[in-house]
Amino acid sequence: MAEEIIIPHLPWIIGGGLVLGFLAISGWIFTTWLRIKHGYPLENSWGKALEPRVTTETAERLKLITAENAQLRAELSAVKERVATVERIVTDDGHRLTQEIEALRIDRRN
Repeated sequence: MAEEIIIPHLPWIIGGGLVLGFLAISGWIFTTWLRIKHGYPLENSWGKALEPRVTTETAERLKLITAENAQLRAELSAVKERVATVERIVTDDGHRLTQEIEALRIDRRN
């Protein structure tokens, strides 16, 4: 009875297996291509990185990126301070601001 069910559909079963195998291999090739394109390290079956290997160029790039990151963080903190000052001025009531300006004018005269 199983022969009556399986044998007529055997070409479809084999074809489906081949299509699934082809899709799996194509997906593996595509993900490897994406890893290479975006600079992710390739790994062997044990998880050890194959490419790109760490070179002096990579180490120099890492140092430059680290320095740039530190510079950008310092700039960001300066911008945060300026924004806090502007927010304080904008949210301050006009009366107190006027008093502070007048006090500065008086100090300037003396």
